[in-house]
Amino acid sequence: MSRTIYITGIGAISAQTEESVFSEKSVVYTSNIFQAISPNFKEYIPAMALRRMSKAIKMGLTAVKMALQDANVELPDAIITGTGEGCKQDTEKFLGSMLSQEEDLLTPTSFIQSTHNTVGGQIALNLGCSGYNVTYSQERASLESALIDSVLLLNEKPSLNSVLVGGVDEVSNKITSFGYLNGFLKQEEIENLSLFSHKSEGTITSEGAFFFNLTTENKKDSYAQLKAVSSFNAESPIEVSEKITEFLSRNSLRPKDLDIVFLGKNGDLDQDKVYDELQYTIFPKTCQLAYKHLSGEFNTVTGFAIWLSCLIFRRQQIPDILKLNAVPSSNPKNILLYNLASNTSHSVILLQKP
Repeated sequence: MSRTIYITGIGAISAQTEESVFSEKSVVYTSNIFQAISPNFKEYIPAMALRRMSKAIKMGLTAVKMALQDANVELPDAIITGTGEGCKQDTEKFLGSMLSQEEDLLTPTSFIQSTHNTVGGQIALNLGCSGYNVTYSQERASLESALIDSVLLLNEKPSLNSVLVGGVDEVSNKITSFGYLNGFLKQEEIENLSLFSHKSEGTITSEGAFFFNLTTENKKDSYAQLKAVSSFNAESPIEVSEKITEFLSRNSLRPKDLDIVFLGKNGDLDQDKVYDELQYTIFPKTCQLAYKHLSGEFNTVTGFAIWLSCLIFRRQQIPDILKLNAVPSSNPKNILLYNLASNTSHSVILLQKP
């Protein structure tokens, strides 16, 4: 029998803050590549250590400490991290030095910090955590893979009290801009809040770090119950609908039982067709929300949607800036997150009010 898992602490760094989203004063960006809003990192990381850290490590470690403080946990039993591209800034530095120095007399620091498990390793070193520590790097399914592993771990090891799981991705000057060449980014510079009105190929991108403390103990201040996570392959919108319906059925729900569905629409003309189909077929009477016009698209951006869902449960408030339709939802109890990871890879996350 599977154990019930709860989210008891959250930490997030993104292009929007809690205040900017829920006060309806979202930050506006006019570039297709924009950075996360940095908190005062010195409040969480010693200044000497901070100087040697890349943006991804700073964001990840700070989000972790936010989540642990929120959950009133000093040391987690396990750390599971998802990242699509790891520390791109250090990768870029190392590759740049290879070219400029013709592969001669290279300093190893940037290479060491360019590996995908750097963030998870630095978190463990900083916290003094010697428990289970794994990093998943499956492009846009990275965070979902980390979540699936966290669920399996908590079910396999009843002795664990706290599993810290999250996702981190950063932007860099050159590597991120390659998105203009491969069609990932829109060719014309747009304002992020008008993302869904630009019917063209490509999207916008940013960065962020999102961490969540998971436990099997339902505390009075738990944000949400992590009911289920799944990734699946599907070739057509009809098959996607069938897979989502099957997923809900396994959790004793029907599409009409959902109070909110978070859709990962990103403004790309082709990808959004799948979301459009779902909006008018299985979710026409469900409150539909979007978020990537606020956060940008990146590999672990579903962490932003999980973070928003936790805050919606806690605050019992749905900001108008998120709404795709006019269907109301008061006192939401079931939230489904659906994201299209690639043309055939999809993920769903079911959250319930604790």
